[in-house]
Amino acid sequence: MRRVAVIGAGAAGLAAAKALLDDGLDVTVLEKGDRPGGLWAQDNASGLSPAYDSLHLNTSKGRTEFARFPMPEEWPDYPSAALIAGYLEEYAAKFGVTERIRFGTTVAAVQRQKTGWDVETDGDTGTYDAVVVANGHNWDPKPPTPTYPGTFDGVQTHAHDYRSPGVFAGKRVLVVGMGNSAMDIAVDASYVSEGPVLLSARHGAHIVPKYLFGRPADATGGALAVLPWRLRQGLAQTMLRLAVGTPQSYGLPKPAGGLFQNHPTISDTILHRLTHGEVVPRPGIERLDGGRVVFTDGTADDVDVIVWATGYRVTIPFLDSAWLGDNPEDLPLYQRVFHLDDPTLAFVGLMQSTGAALPVVEAQGELVAAYLSGRYALPSPAGQRTAVDKAHAAAVRRWGHKRPMMRIDFDQYTAAVPREIRAGIRRAAAADKEVRP
Repeated sequence: MRRVAVIGAGAAGLAAAKALLDDGLDVTVLEKGDRPGGLWAQDNASGLSPAYDSLHLNTSKGRTEFARFPMPEEWPDYPSAALIAGYLEEYAAKFGVTERIRFGTTVAAVQRQKTGWDVETDGDTGTYDAVVVANGHNWDPKPPTPTYPGTFDGVQTHAHDYRSPGVFAGKRVLVVGMGNSAMDIAVDASYVSEGPVLLSARHGAHIVPKYLFGRPADATGGALAVLPWRLRQGLAQTMLRLAVGTPQSYGLPKPAGGLFQNHPTISDTILHRLTHGEVVPRPGIERLDGGRVVFTDGTADDVDVIVWATGYRVTIPFLDSAWLGDNPEDLPLYQRVFHLDDPTLAFVGLMQSTGAALPVVEAQGELVAAYLSGRYALPSPAGQRTAVDKAHAAAVRRWGHKRPMMRIDFDQYTAAVPREIRAGIRRAAAADKEVRP
């Protein structure tokens, strides 16, 4: 029986703990908040959840659910954050994870010792044979970069702190960003703001409606998954252009890359509000000027509130640079799971997927459990490094230099992990044969 600490009780931590328990391991889940569900659990005592009242899945139910725990058939295709939080809580209870969670526990430090891993929590230290890091990477707000010259006399807030549109009532609002949260917040604010909401972006993104041709849009993408991604990209972009046009036709910037290269923005409502003039596009910001914001095209607008929807930093505060390097975004991991220096330090959810997260972390949890239970053997250290370098080079070719180490193709990855587990089981069996007379 090996003792395993899982850090975080969001979707990644719950999936990892479930898989570890299935393989008979002794699991302790350390969770800062007061309930399972992580970022989906609005008002979680951890203070880390960015969930807002109007938040719904931006990937469809069928492509998001755990394979081992399907979502109810009667649910809508795009459930609310509240439903997903309840789903994760029920998942934890059903598979015996809840009683393994130590709520209200902050991990201060994780250190390797000869006897295992020392995990320091609130003045207490426990020793474990392995540690699974599942603390997520959408909770530490990233400020705008570069810092814009000038000063702003109004209110500035990050999308992480947004909950409901009442805070924008009667205000002149500027939302900065082109991601899913930016679009949701701009739409919400446009119903209560004074005048249209301004939507500023330096770089464009593909806007994909939640439905294409009467079906969830990601189901259409899934049907093309057997094709090479370049071919998928061309077909999907053609379908998208025929269905809704280009972002430029709505006054938005041209996307910096093709579909499936940069993460698309999934929204039905933003295009509607743009065409009705309730949300108005603006280019990037040039400078702040008291109660006004000056844009790169020379125009300026009076603004009361700026919402920075500028994303999140990858932060793992309990591990030092000896394990993370200079930037956790660049951390090389075999199969995006195993640390190359010590595979008893594993990561679940430290990736950026082209699709939903839950099936990915479910697969990663099963991979960790297979290894820690002894059923699965890793390739040699040199083989692991070669595989990481190959995956990184392919990611750079596809996605460029923005987080290439973390990038995965959803369909390719979720199909590859089960194959990797089977290959590792064969490696373990071969190694066992060699050591037996």
